[in-house]
Amino acid sequence: MAKIGAHAVVLGASMGGLSAARVLADFYDKVTVVERDVLPLTPDNRRGVPQGRHGHALLGRGLAVLGEFFPGFTDDLDDAGVPALDYRDLSQGYLSFGGHQLPRSGGYTTVPAAYIPSRPLLEGLVRQRLRAIGNVSMLDGYDVVSLMPSEDGRRVTGATIKAHDSGRAHFLAADLVVDATGRSARTPAFLDALGYGRPREDCVKVRVTYASQLFRLPPGSMREKVVLVSPVPGRSTGMALLGYENDTWMLTAFGIAGEEPPRELSDILTFVGALAPSHVVEALRCGEPLGEVCRFRYPESRWRRYDKLRRFPDGLLVLGDAICSFNPTYGQGMTVAALQAQALRQCLANGTTQLARRFFRAAAEPIGVAWQFAVGGDLALPEVEGHRPLSVKLMNNYVDRLQTAAESDLEVAEQFTRVIGFLDPPSKLMRPKMLMHAVRRRRHATIPQETEALTPS
Repeated sequence: MAKIGAHAVVLGASMGGLSAARVLADFYDKVTVVERDVLPLTPDNRRGVPQGRHGHALLGRGLAVLGEFFPGFTDDLDDAGVPALDYRDLSQGYLSFGGHQLPRSGGYTTVPAAYIPSRPLLEGLVRQRLRAIGNVSMLDGYDVVSLMPSEDGRRVTGATIKAHDSGRAHFLAADLVVDATGRSARTPAFLDALGYGRPREDCVKVRVTYASQLFRLPPGSMREKVVLVSPVPGRSTGMALLGYENDTWMLTAFGIAGEEPPRELSDILTFVGALAPSHVVEALRCGEPLGEVCRFRYPESRWRRYDKLRRFPDGLLVLGDAICSFNPTYGQGMTVAALQAQALRQCLANGTTQLARRFFRAAAEPIGVAWQFAVGGDLALPEVEGHRPLSVKLMNNYVDRLQTAAESDLEVAEQFTRVIGFLDPPSKLMRPKMLMHAVRRRRHATIPQETEALTPS
């Protein structure tokens, strides 16, 4: 592929940053990833990814995109011993969304296996693939001091960085800088200082708190590979138990809207006992805790609307959580970051003219889908603060009906699973056949009440 530039710089080695670097390697002679942390050579947690110590999900579409970026990536996961949830056998998962448990017998025919790697392992495998690409280099242990604008402020010419060990700053000239530094990204302040103004921010205060513990469970104590119980109106708590590589299991208990899980492990198990099946709780009580309980707070979902800015400097893009971060209980972040990188690839294939405008509009499409899912799910809980327009109320009512139908209808459950995995667009849930399932389920649900009212006393 013909290159369109000499040097691209990615700020941040998050999953979004790593995915962006892979895309840029096809279009630029050299790509440099700058990361504040010293990146481990083995799958270890790092300071810059505090949520790496908690449950993570790589949705079906996210895995497919990584497979496009790195052919044979699922082989890497297999070689690393990563468990996979085989949807052809639904007994491998216990999945309860909004109080509706999906079927546990039979199987789907069109949903690919879902791999369940820990976040440190997943990042490590992607970094390993990137390091094997000749024109990609990584500078870890560096702080980003500032972005550097041109004299007229119309473009970004690079970034000034400083190594932790030397304290000396130096300038990295670049044709393109991609800010993938996460929620704390300083690009809004940089734009404001140059006179572009800050992007509008859409926010929903979800006030999520996680408490997580890594376990090794007794062999044979769990048939399931994933256990997930989401909050319901009137109970803003949930839990997830994920089977990882090396026969380890990650338990994450969480609360939304200010509800907090306990701090002590014994109390956490009691907390989980009110949510999960009894055999899961028994397996955890017999398991071996590995390390300490870790906690994580997430105040609000936030979407910086770069796609709405009228002016933006050339030579700069923003990607991943630096654009939008969602309530982490939905497990969308890594997948949406990969889809933004895919959008970047499509935009670069058409050159760099008005690149920022084209990219932010393209990235807004997968972000918008995820935002609709997350915010709709959050606002289905009366405990979460926020305006609920009629459209949200109607959609939440419809989704609840579909989830009710999915409890016993494999076809509805399979379509629902494909949509929440980003394998199909949400419009698939609005097909006439799905509408009929929702209406039929509603009628069935109301018949017993009407019959009881007409029964003579």
